[in-house]
Amino acid sequence: MNVLSIGNSFSHDAQRYIHRIAKADGYTLNTFNLYIGGCPLSLHYRNMMSEKSTYTLEMNGESTEFSVSLKEALLNRDWDVVTIQQVSNKSPYYETYQPYLSKIAEYVRLCVPKAKIAIHQTWAYEQDSHRLNIELGYNNHVDMFKDIEIAYQKAAEEINADLVIPSGKVFNKLAESGIKNLHRDTFHASLGHGRYALGLLWYSVISGNDVKNNTFCDFDEEISKADVEIIKECVAEICDI
Repeated sequence: MNVLSIGNSFSHDAQRYIHRIAKADGYTLNTFNLYIGGCPLSLHYRNMMSEKSTYTLEMNGESTEFSVSLKEALLNRDWDVVTIQQVSNKSPYYETYQPYLSKIAEYVRLCVPKAKIAIHQTWAYEQDSHRLNIELGYNNHVDMFKDIEIAYQKAAEEINADLVIPSGKVFNKLAESGIKNLHRDTFHASLGHGRYALGLLWYSVISGNDVKNNTFCDFDEEISKADVEIIKECVAEICDI
């Protein structure tokens, strides 16, 4: 399978381990990310209209150092899944999604009509962080997650998305399960726990495969065996596999 993300650093985090997680199951899943740090839907839309090569193309969690346009990337191969997301600090606010989201989804369907469109639900910031409390005005990370979940559900319905990848839901459930170290700078995913949870989730949602017996363990930061099992169980429960 081939997956393309019209994303930013949050899809960069999510794609770090997916290829190798799939490989551990004997499953071929190649991921590509159109990377611009902090890129909102409004900028993705402007890039779509301009057709300029403004994205750094990443493959299987690594930079290729190639610059591409959205159109070039979409027409590069027969994509199985294309993911779309809002930038994290605008994700709770659905009014920031449109009209850009619908226009981008329409363009994706025009360029790759056979591809499934997935909405990538981003995650809430770390509890008591400056970004959560001061910049966005939330008292609790759960409140941010609730607004994110509502906004992304509406987004999925608005564009008739084929899939929703509930990354925010996984982070929320892991926090409830006592897992710490999900963030590395209070908002991006940590190099170990956070990125691993995202990788398992994306792999399971996209492939439909169970992750409970997946053997991948080559993490950039150490994760205890106990935490690995908790992460697997949480992802499997959310995916209902």
